[in-house]
Amino acid sequence: MNHLRSIAVALLLLSSPIAHAQSGPQTAGATVVIPAYGEVKQANNEAHLVLMVEEQDKDKSQAASRVNAKMKRGTEIVRREDPSARLKTRGYYSFPVYADEAPARPAQARTRQLVGWRVGQYLDVTTTNLAALPTMVASAQSVLAISSLNFGLSDTARRKLDEQRIAAAYANLGERIGAIARAMGRAPGDAVLDTIDFEGSGNYAPELAAQKTLMRAAASAPAAVEEPSFEPGETTLQMRVVGRFKFR
Repeated sequence: MNHLRSIAVALLLLSSPIAHAQSGPQTAGATVVIPAYGEVKQANNEAHLVLMVEEQDKDKSQAASRVNAKMKRGTEIVRREDPSARLKTRGYYSFPVYADEAPARPAQARTRQLVGWRVGQYLDVTTTNLAALPTMVASAQSVLAISSLNFGLSDTARRKLDEQRIAAAYANLGERIGAIARAMGRAPGDAVLDTIDFEGSGNYAPELAAQKTLMRAAASAPAAVEEPSFEPGETTLQMRVVGRFKFR
């Protein structure tokens, strides 16, 4: 009878939580490496517009004169409609235009007939005045054409969002450390951070670029243009942080 009672007591001890805890792996001094993630979003507050003008003429000087006059007029319109916009002219080009010819025979020298010149220039416009953007673009299209339009964040907004991204990644790291500690039967306070890699030299994650909304329009416009409709969208910044911690 005493023998059966001893067996029963031993079985109860083996099935108790204390016995399982004692039989589990020891976590004191263990090192754990864990990734965490942070993601934040913000509505785009800046537009980067590229306007252009191009002319073609048999006389190079005539084509260049028309380009110069239109670019000057277009720049004046943009400044009038949006005084806060930052402007930059670039990409002035001129190259000859040749008539289409049949391929020359091997024994013949190929001659190319010059028929004209193509001249053009680009104007970069950066603005945070998105409310006035449709009116400004419509007015500028009476002289210039849209080459491209990108929406993104201003430098100030991007710095602020980057701070939020770091905070979100660090908060997620703390949450995941706590979850792992509880899963291992330890208190979150027993975890001591040893290393935190915010996309640093560890090369744990590829660099993630801020996504931008890209819009493109036709290269030419009529004299009178209705105001276009724009949706700036939003920018998402992501961060992957890797933490290494030990249990006391």
